Amino acid sequence: MLGDVLLGVVIGAQGLKGEVKVKTFTQTPDAVARYGTLHTKDGRKLRVATSRAPKDDIIVVRFEGVADRNAAEALKGTELHVARGMLPETGTQEFYHADLIGLRADDEEGRFIGKVVSIENYGAGDVIEIARDDGSTVLLPFSKTFVPQVEIENGRIVVAVPEEVETGEKGNVE
Repeated sequence: MLGDVLLGVVIGAQGLKGEVKVKTFTQTPDAVARYGTLHTKDGRKLRVATSRAPKDDIIVVRFEGVADRNAAEALKGTELHVARGMLPETGTQEFYHADLIGLRADDEEGRFIGKVVSIENYGAGDVIEIARDDGSTVLLPFSKTFVPQVEIENGRIVVAVPEEVETGEKGNVE
């Protein structure tokens, strides 16, 4: 079953006529507007009326029915999604982050580590979160060093788990 893909998040109002600034997670900012109608987690539909992309990862959007600054400010923090099936097919060795959610995570020797529950970006790069059976989670940089293999067709990823994660030891910072 294909899920939703997060395309962007409203970060604030722009001007007085209902436009909003959207931080995009797409390859190009204008890709957000090409989908026309986006939806929120609670199922609300927002149709793009106009858009312009003034920065690398920001797009200014006016949604139909959002006509003033107050209505635009009310959208701040709104995540904008599209159904996974609406996105273009990926090429070889390409995938969407949403495709990774739920995959099995094994170490390089084939031992089960857990299941992928999210991919986040806190500003310094993507971080993959893996939930273990004991309820704990493992956070690793989402890079070739820590995730050398992504095998969507096999329903798994291979992770290079640092020793302190395997042993459960905490680092000593002095």
